Amino acid sequence: MSKLVAALPMYDWPEMRGEVDAQWAKLRDAFRQRGIDAPEKMARSNRDLPPVPGGIRDDTGRLIASDPATLPPDEFDFHQLWLSPALLFGQTCWGPMELGLAGHVQVVAQPSYDEIEGGQGELYSSALVMLADGGRSVASPEDGKAVIPLDLVRGKRFIFNNPDSMSGLLGLTHDLEAIGETLDIFASRSESGGHRSSIVAVAEGRADVAAIDCQSWALAQRFEPAARRVKVVGWTARRKGLPFITARTTSADVVASMREAIAELGLKGSAAKQPFVERIV
Repeated sequence: MSKLVAALPMYDWPEMRGEVDAQWAKLRDAFRQRGIDAPEKMARSNRDLPPVPGGIRDDTGRLIASDPATLPPDEFDFHQLWLSPALLFGQTCWGPMELGLAGHVQVVAQPSYDEIEGGQGELYSSALVMLADGGRSVASPEDGKAVIPLDLVRGKRFIFNNPDSMSGLLGLTHDLEAIGETLDIFASRSESGGHRSSIVAVAEGRADVAAIDCQSWALAQRFEPAARRVKVVGWTARRKGLPFITARTTSADVVASMREAIAELGLKGSAAKQPFVERIV
């Protein structure tokens, strides 16, 4: 049994489990054909992460995360996954990368968002959603520049998925700063715990506006009934999408073999028809 860990948690909605599993099976088999000891199944909870007695430490010996064995087994701490020395293949967000994760992992590849509204190649953007009022949704701009309807969102209650999310918070923050504004334009800010929860909160009137990454928005239109009660009023600027990563300690040979396998497969995930990879880093 492999001692390594793999996970694709960022779009692993309950309705998507079968498709995500199939995607991993193709990757796993391609990795194994190249001599990589890829795990049979992906991790989906803290119990699936190998213990690290004494906690996870960086190259200097500094403690950067607790032992996964000490965490609630039925929950899934993504930071524990990303920092695990056993991580073979995973996916993260450029928010955590920007806030320090980049120093502890290696980027393997970037997915493509070509066939998703709001995406272009390795770039993606977030849809700004508010309660539907009978009007039409705003289409993603062809030039990929931000479309922030200040007149509509000023003074409203903003909800975001996580504080370190590029798509749900940091990207919008950067776009507002570029036009001389800040998150203070909102009357309040609250955390939902996930893009899907943010959509539901807006639909139910517990919040007024949220930024939802374009692939999550595509999934919501497939699977989340609340998405029918909100509409797109703007878009954040396009920026790098969610990278595929591996542990900093993964050897150069293994990284090269994974990149080769990904490029050769040219996989397409059926979630919103997203091509699996746009660029090998």
